[in-house]
Amino acid sequence: LHHDNARSHTAFIVANYLARSNTPVVPQPPYSPDLAPCDFFLFPRLKRELKGKHWESVENIQKHVTMFLRDIPVEKFQRAFQAWQTRLRKCIDSGGEYFEEFRAFTATINKSIFPRKCALLL
Repeated sequence: LHHDNARSHTAFIVANYLARSNTPVVPQPPYSPDLAPCDFFLFPRLKRELKGKHWESVENIQKHVTMFLRDIPVEKFQRAFQAWQTRLRKCIDSGGEYFEEFRAFTATINKSIFPRKCALLL
């Protein structure tokens, strides 16, 4: 499981559940959304899909989101994780300093700015 260090993710009840279920957790530096695959790959894509749409029920939203996620080709997820490794390497190579520019992983590979200081991963 990969998640950030938000309190809801590090709460005792969550940590206890993950430990009991033997779920491995990939560490994430705090305040580094440019290093989280969901933040640079999945959430922007999902946000574009849902923007401006209205549903009659929570069940309809869940069905739509489930279908949307299932329709993303495995290759796109694989490329997102390759981009994640590149971002992690850039963070390590920069000694945790700011990234002035980085290519965001999207279907069209748009240029994005990530002016956040990343925490050292060493």
